[in-house]
Amino acid sequence: MTDDSTPELRPLLFAHAQDADLTKIDAYERAGGYASLRKALTSDREELLEQFLASGLRGRGGAGFPMGRKASFLPKPDQTTKPIYLAVNADESEPGTFKDREIMFRLPHALIEGVLIASYAIGAEIAFIYLRGEYLREYEIVRDALDQARARGLVGANVLGSGYSVDIVLHRGAGAYICGEETGLLESLEGKRGQPRSKPPFPAISGLYAAPTLINNVETLATLPAIIAMGGEEYAAIGTESSTGTRVFSLSGNVARGGNYELELGTTLRTLIYDIGGGIPNGRRLKAVIPGGSSVPVLDASEIDTTLDFDEMAKAGSMLGSGAVIVIDDRACMVQLGLRVAQFYQHESCGKCTPCREGTRWMVQLLEKLEVGEASQGELDLLLDVCDRILGKCLCPLGDAAAMPIASYVAKFRDEYQRHIEEGGCPFGGESSLEGVMAPVAQHHRDQRSAIEVPA
Repeated sequence: MTDDSTPELRPLLFAHAQDADLTKIDAYERAGGYASLRKALTSDREELLEQFLASGLRGRGGAGFPMGRKASFLPKPDQTTKPIYLAVNADESEPGTFKDREIMFRLPHALIEGVLIASYAIGAEIAFIYLRGEYLREYEIVRDALDQARARGLVGANVLGSGYSVDIVLHRGAGAYICGEETGLLESLEGKRGQPRSKPPFPAISGLYAAPTLINNVETLATLPAIIAMGGEEYAAIGTESSTGTRVFSLSGNVARGGNYELELGTTLRTLIYDIGGGIPNGRRLKAVIPGGSSVPVLDASEIDTTLDFDEMAKAGSMLGSGAVIVIDDRACMVQLGLRVAQFYQHESCGKCTPCREGTRWMVQLLEKLEVGEASQGELDLLLDVCDRILGKCLCPLGDAAAMPIASYVAKFRDEYQRHIEEGGCPFGGESSLEGVMAPVAQHHRDQRSAIEVPA
């Protein structure tokens, strides 16, 4: 990073995406595609795992757990009698997030190459790509890319004459947010209702069909070809010490130029919103920003010099999450936003555990009363108590994803919640810009992907 916080853009995933149609295998190979796979197939599996660890690559799906460590938890092929599986989490359902769909839309071969590299490293002979059911065009593009790769001998028996065989199965989900949680995804892959499992055992030991399973996000795996090409240590030199490499951020909301931007980790929120995203349109003021998708705590306007890296975001009381940066201007009602978020998680709760099933319903009911001015002071305090009774008490992170943002809205904007009580209704009336915050998110999920931009 430069001293003035101008992003030092080093596109890795999208390095050649502006110049060629990389959905075609010939164009992808001309741009250096599948060279990393060929290199990996001549390497020792332990050496590959060491490169993953050296890179410092952390999961791009939300939790940010180091990918190399996660892969190292699996038994070696000669240490288990069970098959080893790789499962790709392509069930991108976090509100505000639309980066994985663009990777699949424009760089399907990067994903496939990353899947092949990871599969070889852990000794998996079958990999599953669990793809969000609503992503029809992305499904068709990835399916076509898989057919191209099979025709070149890159997928299937005896990959590139190496003696290693692996198949990739493309599986469409059925439209449930809970299937983005890794064990809910595994249940769905097995043909069951998408609900989380109790842990332990963890998927690395007992995952798909009770066999060792590595689960990684689309962006995480699509990054592996670049890591193998440049080496883990060189990749780790990009970004910050604890948040290495680049990441694709989905910028939306009340911002002039929303879209997907691949930036070096360590870039500030201010740089992304103002220098790259063009700032807040129509002369409005920034009120708040959600830095990692709807499930993470909000930051207020005074905190936008926080850098986009895992540790600094945690120090600020939030998370990088899925990399979805949602910008909120000064017209937005934070009670309305809280209600909309709570309604989403209530709808998506699988109902398996009581704190989430009942707690999200209580949250919605209390926020509805607050919004129309019928809540008492005690009910605002009750809302925070309900959040506290959900946090850390559910089988999976969905309950936390519902409670954390709501608690943060009250903490950062309690005066607005108080005004709803004292004034007997919403002080914003019909002037709230909430639709402007959420509409771009919905539009990106309905329409074609947004363009990856790499500003000069």
